[in-house]
Amino acid sequence: MKHNLLWKLASLILMVAFVLSACGTPAAPATEAPAAPAATEAPAATVAPTEAPAAAPAADVPLRWRTRPDNKEEIAVYTDISKAIDTSLEGITLAYEPGGTEGANYQDQLKTEVAAGTAPDVFWIPGTDIADFATRGLILNLAPLAAKTEGFDTKAFYAGPMYHMTFNPDSAKSGADSGALWGLPRDVSTFVLYLNLDLINEAGAADPRELAKQGKWDWAAFADVASKTRALGSDIYGYGASAWWGPYGVWLNAAGGGFYNADRTACALNTPESLKGLEFQRSLYQDLKVATPYGEDPEPPFRAGKVAMFQNGRWATPGVRTVPFNWDVVELPNGPSGTPGNWLFWGAYVVNAKTAHPEEAWKLVQALTTAENQGKVAALGANIPSRVSQEALDAFVTFTPPANNQAFLNGIADASKPTAEGPLWAGSWPEYDKIMGPAIQAVLTGGKTVDEFGATICDEANKVFKK
Repeated sequence: MKHNLLWKLASLILMVAFVLSACGTPAAPATEAPAAPAATEAPAATVAPTEAPAAAPAADVPLRWRTRPDNKEEIAVYTDISKAIDTSLEGITLAYEPGGTEGANYQDQLKTEVAAGTAPDVFWIPGTDIADFATRGLILNLAPLAAKTEGFDTKAFYAGPMYHMTFNPDSAKSGADSGALWGLPRDVSTFVLYLNLDLINEAGAADPRELAKQGKWDWAAFADVASKTRALGSDIYGYGASAWWGPYGVWLNAAGGGFYNADRTACALNTPESLKGLEFQRSLYQDLKVATPYGEDPEPPFRAGKVAMFQNGRWATPGVRTVPFNWDVVELPNGPSGTPGNWLFWGAYVVNAKTAHPEEAWKLVQALTTAENQGKVAALGANIPSRVSQEALDAFVTFTPPANNQAFLNGIADASKPTAEGPLWAGSWPEYDKIMGPAIQAVLTGGKTVDEFGATICDEANKVFKK
Protein backbone atom coordinates (compact mmCIF):
# COMPACT_ATOMS: atom_id res chain seq x y z
CA MET A 1 0.00 0.00 0.00
CA LYS A 2 2.81 2.34 0.97
CA HIS A 3 4.70 1.25 -2.09
CA ASN A 4 1.79 2.19 -4.43
CA LEU A 5 1.42 5.55 -2.75
CA LEU A 6 5.10 6.36 -3.20
CA TRP A 7 4.95 5.35 -6.87
CA LYS A 8 1.99 7.62 -7.58
CA LEU A 9 3.73 10.50 -5.83
CA ALA A 10 6.88 10.04 -7.90
CA SER A 11 4.90 9.93 -11.15
CA LEU A 12 3.09 13.15 -10.23
CA ILE A 13 6.38 14.95 -9.51
CA LEU A 14 7.84 13.76 -12.87
CA MET A 15 4.81 15.05 -14.84
CA VAL A 16 5.04 18.48 -13.20
CA ALA A 17 8.76 18.66 -14.10
CA PHE A 18 7.98 17.96 -17.79
CA VAL A 19 5.35 20.72 -17.91
CA LEU A 20 7.62 23.24 -16.21
CA SER A 21 10.47 22.31 -18.60
CA ALA A 22 8.31 22.91 -21.71
CA CYS A 23 7.06 26.26 -20.51
CA GLY A 24 10.51 27.50 -19.65
CA THR A 25 12.41 26.68 -22.96
CA PRO A 26 14.86 29.56 -23.72
CA ALA A 27 14.61 31.52 -27.07
CA ALA A 28 16.72 30.25 -29.98
CA PRO A 29 20.01 32.10 -30.50
CA ALA A 30 19.94 34.93 -33.08
CA THR A 31 22.18 32.92 -35.41
CA GLU A 32 19.69 30.11 -35.78
CA ALA A 33 17.22 30.20 -38.66
CA PRO A 34 13.56 30.26 -37.68
CA ALA A 35 11.67 27.05 -38.10
CA ALA A 36 10.21 26.55 -41.56
CA PRO A 37 6.43 26.69 -41.84
CA ALA A 38 4.61 23.44 -42.05
CA ALA A 39 4.49 21.96 -45.50
CA THR A 40 0.75 22.30 -45.59
CA GLU A 41 0.87 26.06 -45.00
CA ALA A 42 1.39 28.46 -47.97
CA PRO A 43 2.91 31.91 -47.44
CA ALA A 44 0.52 34.79 -47.78
CA ALA A 45 0.17 35.84 -51.47
CA THR A 46 1.18 39.41 -52.33
CA VAL A 47 -0.84 39.51 -55.58
CA ALA A 48 -3.97 37.83 -56.67
CA PRO A 49 -3.16 34.39 -58.06
CA THR A 50 -4.77 35.30 -61.42
CA GLU A 51 -2.36 38.24 -62.04
CA ALA A 52 1.06 37.73 -63.72
CA PRO A 53 4.04 39.60 -62.23
CA ALA A 54 4.85 42.83 -64.09
CA ALA A 55 7.64 42.25 -66.69
CA ALA A 56 10.81 44.30 -66.34
CA PRO A 57 11.46 46.61 -69.31
CA ALA A 58 13.82 45.11 -71.90
CA ALA A 59 17.32 46.57 -71.81
CA ASP A 60 18.46 48.53 -74.88
CA VAL A 61 20.88 46.78 -77.23
CA PRO A 62 24.23 48.59 -77.05
CA LEU A 63 25.90 49.25 -80.40
CA ARG A 64 29.32 50.78 -81.05
CA TRP A 65 30.12 52.42 -84.37
CA ARG A 66 33.18 54.09 -85.83
CA THR A 67 34.37 56.36 -88.61
CA ARG A 68 37.81 57.72 -89.47
CA PRO A 69 37.42 61.50 -89.13
CA ASP A 70 39.86 63.81 -90.85
CA ASN A 71 39.87 66.49 -88.13
CA LYS A 72 38.18 67.50 -84.88
CA GLU A 73 35.40 69.32 -86.73
CA GLU A 74 34.47 66.11 -88.53
CA ILE A 75 34.42 64.30 -85.19
CA ALA A 76 31.86 66.85 -84.00
CA VAL A 77 29.73 66.20 -87.09
CA TYR A 78 29.45 62.47 -86.43
CA THR A 79 29.03 62.90 -82.70
CA ASP A 80 25.97 65.08 -83.35
CA ILE A 81 24.58 62.59 -85.88
CA SER A 82 25.06 59.73 -83.42
CA LYS A 83 23.14 61.58 -80.71
CA ALA A 84 20.27 62.30 -83.11
CA ILE A 85 20.00 58.69 -84.29
CA ASP A 86 20.27 57.40 -80.72
CA THR A 87 17.02 59.14 -79.82
CA SER A 88 15.18 57.79 -82.87
CA LEU A 89 16.23 54.11 -82.86
CA GLU A 90 14.00 52.47 -80.29
CA GLY A 91 15.62 49.74 -78.22
CA ILE A 92 19.17 50.64 -79.29
CA THR A 93 21.79 52.69 -77.48
CA LEU A 94 24.64 54.08 -79.58
CA ALA A 95 28.24 54.83 -78.73
CA TYR A 96 30.22 56.67 -81.41
CA GLU A 97 33.99 56.36 -81.36
CA PRO A 98 36.28 58.24 -83.75
CA GLY A 99 38.87 55.91 -85.24
CA GLY A 100 42.34 56.34 -86.59
CA THR A 101 44.75 56.06 -83.68
CA GLU A 102 47.73 58.26 -84.38
CA GLY A 103 50.53 56.25 -85.92
CA ALA A 104 48.32 53.23 -86.67
CA ASN A 105 46.72 52.19 -89.95
CA TYR A 106 42.95 52.50 -89.51
CA GLN A 107 42.08 49.44 -91.59
CA ASP A 108 44.81 47.25 -90.10
CA GLN A 109 43.65 48.19 -86.63
CA LEU A 110 40.10 47.16 -87.50
CA LYS A 111 41.28 43.79 -88.83
CA THR A 112 43.11 43.13 -85.58
CA GLU A 113 40.09 44.12 -83.50
CA VAL A 114 37.67 41.98 -85.52
CA ALA A 115 39.95 38.97 -85.01
CA ALA A 116 40.16 39.70 -81.28
CA GLY A 117 36.41 40.24 -80.93
CA THR A 118 36.80 43.88 -79.84
CA ALA A 119 35.80 45.73 -83.02
CA PRO A 120 32.72 47.97 -83.15
CA ASP A 121 29.43 46.52 -84.42
CA VAL A 122 29.34 48.96 -87.34
CA PHE A 123 32.29 50.77 -88.88
CA TRP A 124 33.19 52.80 -91.94
CA ILE A 125 35.89 51.67 -94.37
CA PRO A 126 37.10 53.18 -97.67
CA GLY A 127 35.67 51.80 -100.88
CA THR A 128 39.08 50.45 -101.85
CA ASP A 129 39.02 48.06 -98.88
CA ILE A 130 35.60 46.45 -99.39
CA ALA A 131 36.99 43.46 -101.31
CA ASP A 132 39.76 42.84 -98.79
CA PHE A 133 37.41 42.88 -95.79
CA ALA A 134 34.75 40.82 -97.58
CA THR A 135 37.05 38.08 -98.83
CA ARG A 136 38.70 37.81 -95.40
CA GLY A 137 35.28 37.21 -93.82
CA LEU A 138 35.57 40.31 -91.63
CA ILE A 139 32.25 41.91 -92.59
CA LEU A 140 28.74 40.55 -92.69
CA ASN A 141 26.87 39.87 -95.92
CA LEU A 142 23.71 41.89 -95.33
CA ALA A 143 21.77 40.58 -98.33
CA PRO A 144 19.53 38.22 -96.27
CA LEU A 145 18.57 41.06 -93.92
CA ALA A 146 18.07 43.51 -96.79
CA ALA A 147 15.77 41.03 -98.55
CA LYS A 148 13.44 41.15 -95.55
CA THR A 149 13.49 44.94 -95.33
CA GLU A 150 10.41 46.55 -96.82
CA GLY A 151 11.17 49.32 -99.29
CA PHE A 152 14.93 48.79 -99.44
CA ASP A 153 16.40 49.37 -102.93
CA THR A 154 20.07 49.28 -103.91
CA LYS A 155 19.28 51.57 -106.85
CA ALA A 156 18.75 54.44 -104.45
CA PHE A 157 22.55 54.83 -104.30
CA TYR A 158 25.19 55.66 -106.91
CA ALA A 159 25.74 52.74 -109.26
CA GLY A 160 29.56 52.86 -109.08
CA PRO A 161 29.80 52.16 -105.34
CA MET A 162 26.88 49.72 -105.42
CA TYR A 163 28.59 47.62 -108.11
CA HIS A 164 31.27 46.78 -105.57
CA MET A 165 28.91 46.66 -102.58
CA THR A 166 26.89 43.90 -104.30
CA PHE A 167 29.81 42.06 -105.91
CA ASN A 168 29.78 38.34 -105.20
CA PRO A 169 33.34 36.98 -105.46
CA ASP A 170 32.06 33.41 -105.45
CA SER A 171 29.92 33.80 -108.55
CA ALA A 172 31.88 36.77 -109.98
CA LYS A 173 28.75 38.72 -110.75
CA SER A 174 27.23 41.85 -109.36
CA GLY A 175 23.85 43.50 -109.11
CA ALA A 176 20.78 43.33 -106.91
CA ASP A 177 20.43 39.58 -107.50
CA SER A 178 24.03 38.71 -106.67
CA GLY A 179 23.24 37.50 -103.18
CA ALA A 180 25.71 39.94 -101.69
CA LEU A 181 25.40 43.27 -99.90
CA TRP A 182 28.52 44.28 -98.00
CA GLY A 183 27.14 47.51 -96.58
CA LEU A 184 25.84 50.87 -97.76
CA PRO A 185 27.79 53.88 -99.05
CA ARG A 186 28.10 56.63 -96.45
CA ASP A 187 28.90 59.38 -98.90
CA VAL A 188 30.64 60.33 -102.11
CA SER A 189 33.14 63.07 -102.81
CA THR A 190 35.56 64.35 -105.37
CA PHE A 191 38.74 66.35 -105.03
CA VAL A 192 38.71 70.11 -105.32
CA LEU A 193 41.34 72.73 -104.66
CA TYR A 194 40.61 74.76 -101.55
CA LEU A 195 41.72 78.29 -102.39
CA ASN A 196 43.26 80.98 -100.19
CA LEU A 197 41.86 83.90 -102.19
CA ASP A 198 43.80 86.44 -100.16
CA LEU A 199 47.13 84.91 -101.17
CA ILE A 200 46.10 84.56 -104.81
CA ASN A 201 44.97 88.18 -104.96
CA GLU A 202 48.12 89.38 -103.19
CA ALA A 203 50.26 87.54 -105.74
CA GLY A 204 48.38 89.09 -108.65
CA ALA A 205 47.57 85.63 -109.98
CA ALA A 206 44.45 84.84 -111.98
CA ASP A 207 41.40 83.63 -110.06
CA PRO A 208 41.18 79.85 -110.71
CA ARG A 209 37.39 80.00 -110.49
CA GLU A 210 37.25 82.47 -113.37
CA LEU A 211 39.73 80.43 -115.39
CA ALA A 212 37.54 77.35 -114.87
CA LYS A 213 34.46 79.22 -116.09
CA GLN A 214 36.37 80.26 -119.21
CA GLY A 215 37.63 76.73 -119.91
CA LYS A 216 41.23 77.85 -119.31
CA TRP A 217 41.90 75.99 -116.07
CA ASP A 218 44.61 73.51 -117.14
CA TRP A 219 48.01 72.34 -115.91
CA ALA A 220 49.82 75.40 -117.29
CA ALA A 221 47.40 77.80 -115.60
CA PHE A 222 47.63 75.83 -112.37
CA ALA A 223 51.45 75.97 -112.41
CA ASP A 224 51.31 79.72 -113.04
CA VAL A 225 49.07 80.41 -110.01
CA ALA A 226 51.18 78.10 -107.84
CA SER A 227 54.44 79.77 -108.90
CA LYS A 228 53.19 83.32 -108.38
CA THR A 229 51.90 82.61 -104.90
CA ARG A 230 55.08 80.70 -103.99
CA ALA A 231 57.03 83.87 -104.76
CA LEU A 232 55.29 85.68 -101.87
CA GLY A 233 57.76 84.25 -99.35
CA SER A 234 59.89 81.29 -98.35
CA ASP A 235 57.15 80.02 -96.02
CA ILE A 236 54.34 80.43 -98.57
CA TYR A 237 53.48 77.54 -100.89
CA GLY A 238 51.41 77.45 -104.04
CA TYR A 239 50.09 73.90 -103.60
CA GLY A 240 49.72 71.24 -100.93
CA ALA A 241 48.48 67.64 -100.97
CA SER A 242 48.61 64.72 -98.56
CA ALA A 243 50.84 61.71 -99.17
CA TRP A 244 48.41 58.99 -100.23
CA TRP A 245 47.22 57.45 -103.47
CA GLY A 246 44.30 59.82 -104.10
CA PRO A 247 46.22 63.08 -104.57
CA TYR A 248 48.98 61.66 -106.76
CA GLY A 249 46.59 59.45 -108.68
CA VAL A 250 44.69 62.38 -110.21
CA TRP A 251 47.76 63.54 -112.15
CA LEU A 252 48.18 60.07 -113.66
CA ASN A 253 44.47 59.91 -114.51
CA ALA A 254 44.44 63.42 -116.02
CA ALA A 255 47.25 62.43 -118.37
CA GLY A 256 45.19 59.47 -119.60
CA GLY A 257 46.92 56.85 -117.44
CA GLY A 258 46.07 55.25 -114.13
CA PHE A 259 46.98 52.64 -111.58
CA TYR A 260 45.79 49.59 -113.51
CA ASN A 261 44.08 48.50 -116.70
CA ALA A 262 40.39 49.01 -117.40
CA ASP A 263 39.17 45.78 -115.78
CA ARG A 264 41.56 46.17 -112.81
CA THR A 265 43.42 42.94 -113.44
CA ALA A 266 46.94 44.23 -114.13
CA CYS A 267 49.28 47.13 -113.37
CA ALA A 268 49.31 50.17 -115.69
CA LEU A 269 51.67 52.41 -113.74
CA ASN A 270 54.36 52.12 -116.42
CA THR A 271 52.31 53.31 -119.41
CA PRO A 272 53.50 56.49 -121.17
CA GLU A 273 50.37 58.31 -120.00
CA SER A 274 50.84 57.33 -116.34
CA LEU A 275 54.50 58.32 -116.44
CA LYS A 276 53.61 61.68 -118.01
CA GLY A 277 51.26 62.45 -115.16
CA LEU A 278 53.84 61.42 -112.57
CA GLU A 279 56.48 63.60 -114.25
CA PHE A 280 54.27 66.70 -114.00
CA GLN A 281 53.64 66.10 -110.32
CA ARG A 282 57.36 65.50 -109.74
CA SER A 283 58.07 68.89 -111.28
CA LEU A 284 55.81 70.60 -108.73
CA TYR A 285 58.03 69.25 -105.93
CA GLN A 286 61.49 69.11 -107.47
CA ASP A 287 61.68 71.71 -110.28
CA LEU A 288 59.13 74.46 -109.58
CA LYS A 289 59.30 73.77 -105.84
CA VAL A 290 55.80 75.17 -105.33
CA ALA A 291 54.46 72.31 -103.19
CA THR A 292 54.62 71.73 -99.45
CA PRO A 293 57.21 69.04 -98.58
CA TYR A 294 55.86 65.64 -99.62
CA GLY A 295 54.87 63.54 -96.64
CA GLU A 296 54.05 66.49 -94.38
CA ASP A 297 50.39 67.28 -93.65
CA PRO A 298 49.49 70.35 -95.74
CA GLU A 299 46.22 71.10 -93.94
CA PRO A 300 47.68 72.91 -90.89
CA PRO A 301 49.76 75.33 -93.03
CA PHE A 302 46.78 75.92 -95.33
CA ARG A 303 44.55 76.75 -92.37
CA ALA A 304 47.31 79.00 -91.08
CA GLY A 305 47.22 80.99 -94.34
CA LYS A 306 50.47 79.65 -95.82
CA VAL A 307 49.20 77.60 -98.81
CA ALA A 308 47.36 79.01 -101.83
CA MET A 309 45.79 75.78 -103.16
CA PHE A 310 45.06 72.77 -100.95
CA GLN A 311 43.91 69.58 -102.68
CA ASN A 312 41.36 67.63 -100.67
CA GLY A 313 37.83 66.22 -100.61
CA ARG A 314 34.58 67.44 -99.12
CA TRP A 315 35.54 65.99 -95.76
CA ALA A 316 37.98 68.87 -95.22
CA THR A 317 35.22 71.51 -95.38
CA PRO A 318 34.27 71.57 -91.66
CA GLY A 319 37.85 72.40 -90.72
CA VAL A 320 38.39 74.92 -93.50
CA ARG A 321 35.26 76.77 -92.41
CA THR A 322 37.21 77.96 -89.38
CA VAL A 323 39.98 79.77 -91.31
CA PRO A 324 40.36 83.56 -90.91
CA PHE A 325 40.96 84.37 -94.60
CA ASN A 326 38.76 84.53 -97.71
CA TRP A 327 38.44 81.13 -99.32
CA ASP A 328 36.48 79.08 -101.82
CA VAL A 329 36.97 75.95 -103.92
CA VAL A 330 37.56 75.17 -107.59
CA GLU A 331 37.63 71.95 -109.58
CA LEU A 332 40.96 70.34 -110.44
CA PRO A 333 42.72 71.59 -113.59
CA ASN A 334 42.30 69.66 -116.82
CA GLY A 335 45.25 67.54 -117.89
CA PRO A 336 46.50 66.50 -121.35
CA SER A 337 43.62 64.01 -121.65
CA GLY A 338 41.14 66.90 -121.40
CA THR A 339 39.82 65.88 -117.98
CA PRO A 340 40.89 66.70 -114.40
CA GLY A 341 41.45 63.02 -113.64
CA ASN A 342 39.27 63.22 -110.55
CA TRP A 343 38.16 60.31 -108.37
CA LEU A 344 34.66 59.45 -107.26
CA PHE A 345 35.57 58.74 -103.66
CA TRP A 346 33.25 56.78 -101.45
CA GLY A 347 33.29 54.79 -98.29
CA ALA A 348 30.79 52.42 -96.73
CA TYR A 349 29.24 51.54 -93.42
CA VAL A 350 29.71 47.81 -92.91
CA VAL A 351 28.79 45.38 -90.14
CA ASN A 352 31.34 43.46 -88.10
CA ALA A 353 31.06 39.76 -89.00
CA LYS A 354 31.28 38.92 -85.29
CA THR A 355 28.62 41.33 -84.04
CA ALA A 356 26.24 39.87 -81.47
CA HIS A 357 23.43 42.05 -82.84
CA PRO A 358 23.27 41.76 -86.66
CA GLU A 359 19.65 42.90 -87.03
CA GLU A 360 20.17 45.98 -84.88
CA ALA A 361 23.44 46.74 -86.67
CA TRP A 362 21.63 46.60 -90.03
CA LYS A 363 19.06 49.08 -88.67
CA LEU A 364 21.88 51.41 -87.72
CA VAL A 365 23.48 51.17 -91.17
CA GLN A 366 20.13 52.10 -92.73
CA ALA A 367 19.63 54.96 -90.28
CA LEU A 368 23.08 56.36 -91.00
CA THR A 369 22.34 56.42 -94.73
CA THR A 370 18.79 57.80 -94.81
CA ALA A 371 18.25 60.85 -97.00
CA GLU A 372 17.47 62.87 -93.88
CA ASN A 373 20.65 61.98 -92.02
CA GLN A 374 22.81 62.27 -95.10
CA GLY A 375 21.34 65.72 -95.55
CA LYS A 376 22.27 66.65 -91.99
CA VAL A 377 25.84 65.48 -92.53
CA ALA A 378 26.03 67.35 -95.83
CA ALA A 379 24.66 70.50 -94.19
CA LEU A 380 27.39 70.30 -91.56
CA GLY A 381 29.88 70.23 -94.40
CA ALA A 382 31.47 66.80 -94.25
CA ASN A 383 29.93 64.81 -97.10
CA ILE A 384 27.99 64.72 -100.32
CA PRO A 385 24.97 62.38 -100.07
CA SER A 386 25.52 58.95 -101.62
CA ARG A 387 21.87 58.65 -102.63
CA VAL A 388 21.01 59.35 -106.26
CA SER A 389 18.59 62.20 -105.91
CA GLN A 390 18.48 65.50 -107.75
CA GLU A 391 16.74 66.92 -104.71
CA ALA A 392 19.74 65.96 -102.56
CA LEU A 393 22.19 67.50 -105.02
CA ASP A 394 20.13 70.68 -105.30
CA ALA A 395 20.12 70.96 -101.53
CA PHE A 396 23.85 70.28 -101.34
CA VAL A 397 24.81 73.41 -103.26
CA THR A 398 23.07 75.51 -100.60
CA PHE A 399 25.28 74.18 -97.77
CA THR A 400 27.74 77.05 -97.74
CA PRO A 401 30.50 78.00 -97.40
CA PRO A 402 32.16 77.30 -99.78
CA ALA A 403 30.24 79.38 -102.27
CA ASN A 404 31.29 77.29 -105.27
CA ASN A 405 29.86 73.93 -104.21
CA GLN A 406 29.20 73.22 -107.89
CA ALA A 407 32.91 72.39 -108.18
CA PHE A 408 32.31 69.19 -106.20
CA LEU A 409 29.36 68.23 -108.41
CA ASN A 410 31.36 68.96 -111.56
CA GLY A 411 33.91 66.52 -110.21
CA ILE A 412 31.25 63.85 -109.76
CA ALA A 413 30.29 64.19 -113.42
CA ASP A 414 33.93 63.98 -114.51
CA ALA A 415 34.61 61.00 -112.24
CA SER A 416 31.97 58.83 -113.91
CA LYS A 417 34.82 57.38 -115.95
CA PRO A 418 36.98 54.37 -114.89
CA THR A 419 38.79 56.61 -112.37
CA ALA A 420 36.06 56.01 -109.80
CA GLU A 421 37.49 54.56 -106.60
CA GLY A 422 37.09 50.82 -106.25
CA PRO A 423 38.61 47.73 -104.68
CA LEU A 424 40.62 45.07 -106.44
CA TRP A 425 38.49 41.94 -106.43
CA ALA A 426 41.11 40.33 -108.72
CA GLY A 427 43.96 41.14 -106.37
CA SER A 428 44.96 42.69 -103.07
CA TRP A 429 44.56 46.44 -102.91
CA PRO A 430 46.48 46.79 -99.59
CA GLU A 431 49.45 44.94 -101.08
CA TYR A 432 49.26 46.95 -104.31
CA ASP A 433 49.20 50.20 -102.34
CA LYS A 434 52.21 49.11 -100.27
CA ILE A 435 54.22 48.60 -103.45
CA MET A 436 53.01 51.68 -105.34
CA GLY A 437 53.05 54.27 -102.55
CA PRO A 438 56.72 54.11 -101.50
CA ALA A 439 57.85 53.95 -105.13
CA ILE A 440 55.94 57.10 -106.06
CA GLN A 441 57.11 58.84 -102.90
CA ALA A 442 60.70 58.12 -103.95
CA VAL A 443 60.04 59.94 -107.23
CA LEU A 444 58.32 62.94 -105.66
CA THR A 445 61.05 63.38 -103.05
CA GLY A 446 63.88 63.12 -105.59
CA GLY A 447 65.20 59.70 -104.66
CA LYS A 448 64.28 58.03 -107.96
CA THR A 449 63.71 59.20 -111.53
CA VAL A 450 60.46 58.64 -113.39
CA ASP A 451 62.27 56.35 -115.83
CA GLU A 452 63.66 54.24 -112.98
CA PHE A 453 60.16 54.02 -111.52
CA GLY A 454 58.63 52.89 -114.81
CA ALA A 455 61.29 50.26 -115.45
CA THR A 456 60.41 48.06 -112.47
CA ILE A 457 57.12 49.11 -110.87
CA CYS A 458 54.76 46.75 -112.70
CA ASP A 459 57.07 43.76 -112.26
CA GLU A 460 56.45 44.13 -108.54
CA ALA A 461 52.86 45.40 -108.59
CA ASN A 462 51.59 42.59 -110.84
CA LYS A 463 52.51 40.05 -108.15
CA VAL A 464 49.39 41.02 -106.14
CA PHE A 465 46.94 39.90 -108.84
CA LYS A 466 45.42 36.44 -108.86
CA LYS A 467 46.64 34.34 -111.73
